[in-house]
Amino acid sequence: MRLLRRLILIAVLLLLVPYALTPLYSLGHPVSSLMAWRFVTGSPVDRQWVDLTAMAPALPRSVVASEDAKFCSHHGIDWDSLQNAIEDAQEGEVSGGGSTITQQVAKNLFLWPGRSVVRKGLEIPLAMWIDLVLTKARILEIYLNIAEMGPSGQFGAESAAKYAFGRSATNLSARDAALLAAVLPNPVTRSAKTPGPGVRRLASTYQARAQAAELQKCWG
Repeated sequence: MRLLRRLILIAVLLLLVPYALTPLYSLGHPVSSLMAWRFVTGSPVDRQWVDLTAMAPALPRSVVASEDAKFCSHHGIDWDSLQNAIEDAQEGEVSGGGSTITQQVAKNLFLWPGRSVVRKGLEIPLAMWIDLVLTKARILEIYLNIAEMGPSGQFGAESAAKYAFGRSATNLSARDAALLAAVLPNPVTRSAKTPGPGVRRLASTYQARAQAAELQKCWG
């Protein structure tokens, strides 16, 4: 029994670590768990941090338009999208999972890739905590600097922009930004550098959404 209690205590402490670390991430240049794993295993990692205020304005707008249109109004979880994803899963349909940008930050910083009920259960309260502790601008800035955005270890907008277009994320056109947003779900099979018809169609959709007057902006 004593051993079991110790194991439970260790598990609880490990679960609390992300909650303790989150306030510290209001500053600095955090790395994702996947980036850390690639460092440990010797896989390539290319990430150059760029502040949100230095990015081309079209980039955060395109990413919010493509990934999480309610980013500015929810508190970490888009409950309607999550419910739709659950219903789709119950009916055997494949969906995007209903994850917000904040949930993806929680997953990328502290959890692991892939789909599982356990990970989703850990991710939801953690995303709500991140939304409470960090500003929307900081959440978006972290996401745009830790998301996997290229096929060979490119993480974040700066590395992705240089890989795909040969220029900094500060100098992206609206079309470039939309192409990067279009590959975010899977940058290994989708390419902003040599976009196929599907990626080009998505980019056109996201570019139009990003330019729409009704897209709420809460990141400065």
